[in-house]
Amino acid sequence: MKLHELKPAQGSTKKNKRKGRGTATGLGKTAGRGQDGQRSRSGGGVRIGFEGGQMPLSRRLPKRGFTNRFKKEYAIVSLEELNRFEDGTEVTPALLIETGLIKKELDGVKVLANGELERKLTVKVHKVSKSAAEKIEAAGGKVEVI
Repeated sequence: MKLHELKPAQGSTKKNKRKGRGTATGLGKTAGRGQDGQRSRSGGGVRIGFEGGQMPLSRRLPKRGFTNRFKKEYAIVSLEELNRFEDGTEVTPALLIETGLIKKELDGVKVLANGELERKLTVKVHKVSKSAAEKIEAAGGKVEVI
């Protein structure tokens, strides 16, 4: 198959409706817009969310709290999950994604002190809790914050 031989599958395309081309077409005169009303006029219609003057749903619902635009969200890893690596391994965010411990890095990776660590690892992540850092160093490993 070559580029000039490509064409859409049978039945997957339709001809455009040619509006306003005479009454015999079924879409002549008013071109499918009906006789009167706001939507029959050119440039007519209402904005998104407009409910004909009734108080729109977005304004009827109560508003609460606020969203911090600068909040950072970290991908979290427990200490016990790091036991799957061999002694002397350098644990980085890329390695964690590769092994499936985290799905994506988000704003960084944080290690928490859930469980015990039996391996000697070099952990290079964005954040580590104090107790997790103590446990890693107690196991003979090193912690580096990137």
